[in-house]
Amino acid sequence: MVRRDRLRRMREWWVQVGLLVVPLLAAYLHIPPPQLSPALHSWKSSGKFFTYKGLRIFYQDSVGVVGSPEIVVLLHGFPTSSYDWYKIWEGLTLRFHRVIALDFLGFGFSDKPRPHHYSIFEQASIVEALLRHLGLQNRRVNLLSHDYGDIVAQELLYRYKQNRSGRLTIKSLCLSNGGIFPETHRPLLLQKLLKDGGLLSPILTRLMNFFVFSRGLTPVFGPYTRPSESELWDMWAGIRNNDGNLVIDSLLEYINQRKKFRRRWVGALASVTVPIHFIYGPLDPVNPYPEFLELYRKTLPRSTVSILDDHISHYPQLEDPMGFLNAYMGFINSF
Repeated sequence: MVRRDRLRRMREWWVQVGLLVVPLLAAYLHIPPPQLSPALHSWKSSGKFFTYKGLRIFYQDSVGVVGSPEIVVLLHGFPTSSYDWYKIWEGLTLRFHRVIALDFLGFGFSDKPRPHHYSIFEQASIVEALLRHLGLQNRRVNLLSHDYGDIVAQELLYRYKQNRSGRLTIKSLCLSNGGIFPETHRPLLLQKLLKDGGLLSPILTRLMNFFVFSRGLTPVFGPYTRPSESELWDMWAGIRNNDGNLVIDSLLEYINQRKKFRRRWVGALASVTVPIHFIYGPLDPVNPYPEFLELYRKTLPRSTVSILDDHISHYPQLEDPMGFLNAYMGFINSF
């Protein structure tokens, strides 16, 4: 009798817990995205959109030095957006006539369709379409990329090498802290869970919140250069825009694509004659020192490299914008 009463009370307790938790969880899963900060709102307001196959793509296009023919196109990393470049944007406009950046499909303020097969090939085609939209398809461009953007740049370089009509004409390429070699890339635990979660991935993406995001991203910054809480909220707001947290698992397919097409993309870097540079934050846990740098120098002996201070990690353009900008200008002014 006592045991039956205890079991009955336990069942009643679990029912009460369920009645409390279920509506809270339902409310959480439909929580609206955070409001944009004034700075992020200004970034969005100063940008524009163009349409690629019915999808809206956000981009920035600033006119800088008058009379200069130089164009630089910036390609951002995962899981953030073109806003990653805001700390060096003004400095770039003092050297280039046009400074252009976009939010890749599935990122930032661009559309985030689902279900959708996100691919590096499509992102490269979007970059080409943007330059056609701007009437710059026949101009030589400098590519400056980071992380995920490095892989997109490799595909653009491959297409340039093939001399295919309608492709970009690349004047130079500068990479930064991207996992261009699958064998030295160390994805974060959260990336592994979302990429390989199978049926759990859609649940995990819905359960992702600012706390999980910030705790997952902060370790890829150096100990003295970690983003402030407001900066992390800006990153999270970009992800949550258009329910972007729900496509993160689909976007992570790029890790498998990088393995599958390693020969194509690493081969493009090794075989072209355009100037190539790499800006490296050496404390990067995703592309660890010295394994990454040793393989890079062995594979691409003609490329130059800038190694930033020891405490700079995976986001060098945010952690050390002046050091990053000086390294890039040194490269651009060398040819």
